[in-house]
Amino acid sequence: MRDIKAFAEGRRNDAGGLLREADGWARAMAGALGELEEERLAGTDPSEVVRAEVSGTGRLRGLSIDPRRLRDLDGDRLARAVLEAIGAAHLAMEERLAQTVQDVTGQAPGVADAEGAADPLDGHIRDVLRGG
Repeated sequence: MRDIKAFAEGRRNDAGGLLREADGWARAMAGALGELEEERLAGTDPSEVVRAEVSGTGRLRGLSIDPRRLRDLDGDRLARAVLEAIGAAHLAMEERLAQTVQDVTGQAPGVADAEGAADPLDGHIRDVLRGG
């Protein structure tokens, strides 16, 4: 983080240090994302009729519907329940990804450091979390 802070403050004289630090972060993040791909995170709709599971990188891995409560839903309500469950699972994935970023960088996305300076990579991290 030392080289990235210096670079963000306009001290661009050590681009090599910045690149080494960024490469280390990239390697650590790639390893962490590989591990996340194996994780399963779940979410349900508010009525808990539908349960969705996604990988730690957001890929839908499973979808289950409680057959005992299915008759309480018409087609439109079932569709909304499926979308809500998938959304809840993706929210769990985003929280897990944010924790991974914090573990790798030592700083939570969007949180200022001890000196009150925002993370210079915050915009990029937010794009990743949004899937952009």
